[in-house]
Amino acid sequence: MLQISRLCKSFDGFAATRDVSLVLEQGERHAIIGPNGAGKTTFFNLITGHLRPDSGTVEFKEQSVAGRPPHEIVKRGIARSFQHSNVYPRMSVAQNVQVGLIARQGQAFNMFIAAAELHRQETGELLELVGLIDAEHTAAGDLAYGKQKQLELAIALAAAPQLLLLDEPTAGMAPAETVKMMQLIGEIVAARGLTLLFTEHDMDVVFSLAQRISVLHHGEIIASGQPQEIRQNKEVQLVYLGKAADAKA
Repeated sequence: MLQISRLCKSFDGFAATRDVSLVLEQGERHAIIGPNGAGKTTFFNLITGHLRPDSGTVEFKEQSVAGRPPHEIVKRGIARSFQHSNVYPRMSVAQNVQVGLIARQGQAFNMFIAAAELHRQETGELLELVGLIDAEHTAAGDLAYGKQKQLELAIALAAAPQLLLLDEPTAGMAPAETVKMMQLIGEIVAARGLTLLFTEHDMDVVFSLAQRISVLHHGEIIASGQPQEIRQNKEVQLVYLGKAADAKA
């Protein structure tokens, strides 16, 4: 589904990603892990069009998407959430999801349709799915941070993606919320037949959900394999797992 080859991006001479290559199969649950500053968010931004690569290729279903604008990439079937909450704080929870559904249907500039009446059923279904139906009329900015991450998941799903990228989907959540959120993501991905690429610092979460794991360090993938292979990899233990894993870095 996704094939990335020798992807490079530098900022003022600093290499954020260096020759990153990755193959993601349809239906796979793949985690990207690594220390802070390893290049994980930059990598996601390159895939989703928020950054243009200096070199390298990104192919989604055998078609190049490298350097294309984010809205075009979303229409092709790739949706994402962000490391830091990215919602419309003054709009209601339901309106945030409606915006995604309206954009997907290309109705954003239709002056003859009342936006408030559009996709109300599907909006409710998505909010029910992520556990936010009781907060549909609440301003998104008034939600607790963990709830905002749930809303971001609903917004991403509104794009009807085939490939879902989640950048630290449990950031800011309490341990119990983290477990619940990742169980929810696993259930949704399985039920909808989605392919999942995600970053996460909680190693319990990573090893419980991912089928394959790739480790970024200083902008390079130093290891990629099944969870048990990554646990046993000496270089990964040295640069990331070890004490960092024990502390759930």
